[in-house]
Amino acid sequence: MSTPVARRRIAWTAAAVVALLLAVLLSLAVGARAIAPSAVIDALLHGGHSNTAEVVRQLRVPRTLIGLMVGAALALAGTVLQGITRNPIADPGILGISQGASVGVVLAIAFAGIHSLTGYVWFAFAGAAFASVAVYAIASRGRGGATPVKLALGGAAINALLVSVVQAVLTTKASALDEFRFWQVGSISGRDTDIVGQIWPFLLVGVVLVASVARGLDALALGDDMARGLGQKVAAVRIVGGIGATVLTGVGVAAAGPIAFIGLAVPHIARAIVGSDHRWVLPMAALIGPVMLLVSDTVGRVVFPPSEVPAGVMTALIGVPFLVTLVRRKAVPA
Repeated sequence: MSTPVARRRIAWTAAAVVALLLAVLLSLAVGARAIAPSAVIDALLHGGHSNTAEVVRQLRVPRTLIGLMVGAALALAGTVLQGITRNPIADPGILGISQGASVGVVLAIAFAGIHSLTGYVWFAFAGAAFASVAVYAIASRGRGGATPVKLALGGAAINALLVSVVQAVLTTKASALDEFRFWQVGSISGRDTDIVGQIWPFLLVGVVLVASVARGLDALALGDDMARGLGQKVAAVRIVGGIGATVLTGVGVAAAGPIAFIGLAVPHIARAIVGSDHRWVLPMAALIGPVMLLVSDTVGRVVFPPSEVPAGVMTALIGVPFLVTLVRRKAVPA
């Protein structure tokens, strides 16, 4: 790697870190009640029992932590899924993972009598895991094993099946509809520190798994045969990467609902900034994902006061222009 390329990557990484710090400060300071940055820092460092300090510590800190974790998880999951499927439009929904988590939540509401976010977490994880196992079992059958095309087709089939299951449950259990609809739209508001404590171990496991296949993802981009020639175990890379992506998707969907677009757009933005080396793409995605989610959530708080627009809606509204601009720039001949 040439020195200019290394310097550019380091500079962009530093810029992303600064952007993340600013996004965190905005998330803590902006809302229905604006709080000066100095007051935010004072509340974090010195505590106290003033109304301002309580708002920062009890409401906005958990919300911001969830935003950091969910944004990073979904961005990393999307990056890995695009790598193992060699599909540029892959995201946590392409293998039915997000929809599997949705099935887990709707079953918890309708049949298990669970009505809290901390209770949904485990059902969402179970649903995501079931969907991933089902897709891989389907794709690995037959000649060639779990190829990118078979993974995508298996994911589409399982996703359609799970959508039908959700609709069937909601049709027969109308009482669950309103509660599920609130979760389905995707939001990081109303979350507390209990959820942070539940999901951070899974986030750590997912990060370790996806980081371990960074070199393998670079080899897969050259094709399965070339990857084998470079000494990579293609099936192992796909399995480990798929498990990591499943865990990370489970983290994001369980904590905040199926927030769309981050897993699709962020990997493309990261690759446009630092190139195709996944040892750089993965960290950059982990920085950009939380920035996109926290900024979207913050804008959603103030765009139609005193109501809030859920982060799951704002991510698409804010992220689409970035992705469209990126696609247009790539389409222009050099």
